[in-house]
Amino acid sequence: MGYERFVALGDSCTEGLDDPHPAGGRYRGWADLAAARLAMDEPGFRYANLGVRGRRLDQITAEQVPALNALEPDLVALFGGANDVLTGSGSAEIARRVDTAVRRVTELAPNVVVFTLSDISHRMPFGKRLRPRIESLNEAIREAAAGYGARLVDLWPDRAADDLRYFGRDRLHLSDLGHRRLAAHLLDALAVPFEPSWLADLPGDPARPNTRAHAEWLWHVVRPVAVTRVRNRLIGRSPGDGFLPKRPELQPISTDEIRAWIAAPLPGNA
Repeated sequence: MGYERFVALGDSCTEGLDDPHPAGGRYRGWADLAAARLAMDEPGFRYANLGVRGRRLDQITAEQVPALNALEPDLVALFGGANDVLTGSGSAEIARRVDTAVRRVTELAPNVVVFTLSDISHRMPFGKRLRPRIESLNEAIREAAAGYGARLVDLWPDRAADDLRYFGRDRLHLSDLGHRRLAAHLLDALAVPFEPSWLADLPGDPARPNTRAHAEWLWHVVRPVAVTRVRNRLIGRSPGDGFLPKRPELQPISTDEIRAWIAAPLPGNA
């Protein structure tokens, strides 16, 4: 089945952090990669990306989902929930947000894909404290997908979560390799052929943090983020305030964009 109007919703992962665009100036990410592949099968294909960093599911529902009324997509991918977990929202509230978001999106698009989160407990010293909350979020996503007829990409069992090469410096956002892997998972769920290397295991042993790496990560990454969050709370600011979607309207994908976004050749396009 070909798709003509693809819209990606979500947070920083949908925006493309930490996968810098080859041409510079913004991020690329899994949604751009998947869109470029889908465009190769459909001459009239158009793509919009409404993802904004820092957004919780309730913010995605309020700020991004209404745009679907005008965009009229035939395919929507929704990635969110990490910020709800990290900002300390309760499990019952997160489950309500998940249900509302998935219900609203499936009412407005015939084909919807949602994602669970991967297991971060191996990447962070305090990761095990977050694991039960992520499991609760993922269960809510699975239930909503089944209840509203959305396709599910379940990232929880993906062993790539144990390899730091798939993640950026903060161990939360995906690296370019992680975004390619996520794009491959999405295309696989849609039964669209993709470059096999995107989902192949990386050579060598997985990169895992040691005690020194944990200490450097806490000082250079976690400490500045914690300071910023405290300041934001004091001034009433939410992460992502002031940022706009990188591709708010449905636009065609040019041949040059396909070449820039996809570094590896795809089946039949070497």
